Amino acid sequence: MYLIGALFVVVALLVVAQIVNIQFVEGDAYRAKAEQRVFRNDTIPSIRGNLYDTNGQLLATSISKYDIRFDALAPSKSDFSDNVSLLAEALGKKFNQSKSYYLQKLRKAHSNKNRYMLIAKNLNYSDYKEIREFPLFEKGPYRGGLIVEQRIVREHPLGKMAERIVGYDRNGSAPVGLEGAFAHYLRGSDGVRLEQKIGKNQWKPIISENEIDPNDGYDVYTTIDVNMQDVAHHALLEQLEYFEADHGTAVVMEVATGEIKALSNLGRGESGKYFEKRNYAVWESHEPGSTFKLMSVIAALEDKVVDTSTVFDTKGGKVSYYGRNVRDSKYGGYGKITVARAFEVSSNTALVQMIHDNYKSNPDDYVDRLYSMNLNEKLNLPIKGEGRPIIPHPDDKQWSGLSLPWMSYGYGVSLTPLQTLTFYNAVANNGIMVKPRLIREVKSKERLIEKFDREIINPAICSQNTIDKVKVMMENVVKRGTADNLYSENFSMAGKTGTCQVDYWKSSGNYIASFAGYFPADQPKYSCVVVVHRPNIKKGYYGNIVAGPVFKTIAQKIYANNPLIDKVEIENSVPTQIVKSNNNYLKKTHAQTESGSKKIPNLIGMEAMDAIAIVENLGAKVVLRGSGKVTAQSLKAGTEISSTHKVTLTLL
Repeated sequence: MYLIGALFVVVALLVVAQIVNIQFVEGDAYRAKAEQRVFRNDTIPSIRGNLYDTNGQLLATSISKYDIRFDALAPSKSDFSDNVSLLAEALGKKFNQSKSYYLQKLRKAHSNKNRYMLIAKNLNYSDYKEIREFPLFEKGPYRGGLIVEQRIVREHPLGKMAERIVGYDRNGSAPVGLEGAFAHYLRGSDGVRLEQKIGKNQWKPIISENEIDPNDGYDVYTTIDVNMQDVAHHALLEQLEYFEADHGTAVVMEVATGEIKALSNLGRGESGKYFEKRNYAVWESHEPGSTFKLMSVIAALEDKVVDTSTVFDTKGGKVSYYGRNVRDSKYGGYGKITVARAFEVSSNTALVQMIHDNYKSNPDDYVDRLYSMNLNEKLNLPIKGEGRPIIPHPDDKQWSGLSLPWMSYGYGVSLTPLQTLTFYNAVANNGIMVKPRLIREVKSKERLIEKFDREIINPAICSQNTIDKVKVMMENVVKRGTADNLYSENFSMAGKTGTCQVDYWKSSGNYIASFAGYFPADQPKYSCVVVVHRPNIKKGYYGNIVAGPVFKTIAQKIYANNPLIDKVEIENSVPTQIVKSNNNYLKKTHAQTESGSKKIPNLIGMEAMDAIAIVENLGAKVVLRGSGKVTAQSLKAGTEISSTHKVTLTLL
């Protein structure tokens, strides 16, 4: 008994020692833990700002979603038994289930003492309001057992259309599209408040000096036009489906401002359906093929190594460099043709000779000219993941004898569709290269926070004289060149087709079809690029067949909704010299048409292209000597001519 008594004394002493230790030695730590269990700092989430299109239509918005759960121990036995049948009936009607399904579920939760039974998820506010008025739930959380969990989710009213360009900004993943690019405006900042636990996992806010209110995000107004986006999306989708292509993109830009009005990216999934898979327009850098011929022609014209009337022999449709052949799409070639005509029919052999023959001794001049037009620089867009342009330089280790001729018609170089479009847009904009823009302004409700204006990359990519010449050539591509299938008397377009073979060193048989240009041709309002990768070659693969019709559909539908009604005085937009030349040409051709005459007029002083057109319309053949304007003609003015005549024009 003494031993047992001593044991009790020891145990009592240990208990007292532990009480002293808890109270005085570790007391502060335990009091802090108790405080944490009773109080907590809770985050008050900010509401993300809305994303709008240029007309104020929603592209993305934040809305509340509600999850409804049931605490089966909260109601009294009488409240539960009186209302469970009515609640089951109401839930069954709401969610298209039988009354017995919910009656069994609710009774099981009550018998199992389930305090967190799921009723429904992702309800909108109207559904939540309706359910909280159901029998039993109307008694609230303590008597009715209603548990409501609210969260903020991001909704995209356009659905799958423009999904990639609208994008997302999720924690733990790379930001994508407009949501990611302008997240610093949209996010806002979360608040903090102190809460006290009141039991049953219920917390109530308490007044605290340290409470921080949330700041909601700003609203961002983009340049995207939902109507144009719809047109581009469906025009591209229809073509991709018909040609069973791997993927494609279509971009529409406003010429003067650089505002992106539509940007559609569609890729084929495993099921064969197309969806916004990647932002190909911004990300995918690839060989452009013949759309790069515009850059080559501008470089040659600007360096004055050729004129539009300079003639090249297509040599039966094939020329060779270091054992590698360059061929024309037309078997047998085009004979001897001018630079202007070579561009219209997209003659590889003529345009490759144009660059190789004039720059082979000093290829730096050609590449430096391309660099001066910013073709080697990224656009530095706010959207992440822009592809890097590749324009080889003679100082590069990879440079070879094939580099120069291959570059001249779009191989061995690499551009994204948006980089290509930016250059074509500069031509439409009379040489002013503007940066593509995706945002117009940022607002907090109606208060303007920040406004964004156009940004000029290069005030003049080349001279106005060169711009005027290539504009005519691009218009003729549609009128009488590779894209004549797109021509319409009621609507003018200008552009260039592109057909580029993919993995040509492997003879893969795959192609990239493209078309880049602007509309209307006489008063450019919008520029557009369409690129389609790996169409089914059995159905077609040329740029005018695969990509061109998408461009035409987009242009015509946009123009129908946005007709140009402003009158522009010609002297304010076109140099006087060109106006006089054009009037002179029209005067001579009109006189011939009216009289039905076959007499050759006086061609002295006319541009070579105009003189050629007049002579060929009379049925005669033309031989050119030199370049520039007509200084002499082999047949005197007034001479009757026929198809047997050959007229020699001396140019200077």
